[in-house]
Amino acid sequence: MLPELEGFVNLVAIVILSLRNCGLSECISLYLVGMAAADLMGVIFAVVLSEINNIYIYALPLLITPICSVSHVLRLATMDCSVWLTVAFTFDRCIAICCQKLRERYCTERTATIVIVIGCLGSCAKSVPVYFLLEPHLIIDNVPWRCIFRTDYFTVPMWKAYQSFNTITTPLLPIGLILLFSALTVSHIIAANRARRGLRNSSEKRNDPEMENRRKSIILLFALSANFILLWMLFIVYTMNWQVENYFYTNRYLNTPTYILQQFGFMSQFRSTCTNTCIYTLSQRKFREELKAGVKHLMTLCGRLCG
Repeated sequence: MLPELEGFVNLVAIVILSLRNCGLSECISLYLVGMAAADLMGVIFAVVLSEINNIYIYALPLLITPICSVSHVLRLATMDCSVWLTVAFTFDRCIAICCQKLRERYCTERTATIVIVIGCLGSCAKSVPVYFLLEPHLIIDNVPWRCIFRTDYFTVPMWKAYQSFNTITTPLLPIGLILLFSALTVSHIIAANRARRGLRNSSEKRNDPEMENRRKSIILLFALSANFILLWMLFIVYTMNWQVENYFYTNRYLNTPTYILQQFGFMSQFRSTCTNTCIYTLSQRKFREELKAGVKHLMTLCGRLCG
């Protein structure tokens, strides 16, 4: 049920943000729409076409090795794209708050469009080699079924280097960049607050909307950074220590802590691609107002149709 809910939430976010009635700038709206779209694609490729199909549906065409391999590549690409769009969004907010001169040139709709396109194309290009790392799990009547990583993936230096590159670029480098940009933004806000306090008397400090907005910005940045890091942490531990041991889901490992850690790591990794957009959009008052108005409109429409 959770994947369907996450997909619905991302779809609603795309619709509301595309209407541009939330009081957000053009570049913020583009980044959030891009993140929500990548998250929605992640739900489709990682959950519906992969996990749900493999466990419950068994749509045979999706289990043929070439299609399974393409689905796996798209799954990795959408997740990678979501991660790097989160980094790009954090950097955009850092520039907007910390660099007023650069803000006029960088925080624009055109720049956001270019960054989103480059991020998506780069994520797809980075994931393409995975297609050549997969091989059939079974061959029945000369038809290859399912896909698993080749055994030499863990021994050939070139593929080991590729695995290390993947681990560094997603998620280690993004985590470092998000922490850096968030720290710069928070330090700038704190310094600005101190300067503002020095210019206002004690009675004015109590009802300062600017200070309140900055405080909310700090809380939001901490929430986004902590959410991203915590949800990726299990996957990092699994990748660094036990990936080879349990990658092929052999029965002898199904009840071990390694397998449980692996599955929780995959689950939290996927959750991280869906929650940051929700955290940011739901923290915006105008977005919540648009959401409530949409729900009321749907309920009114349903009432008329049922009546």
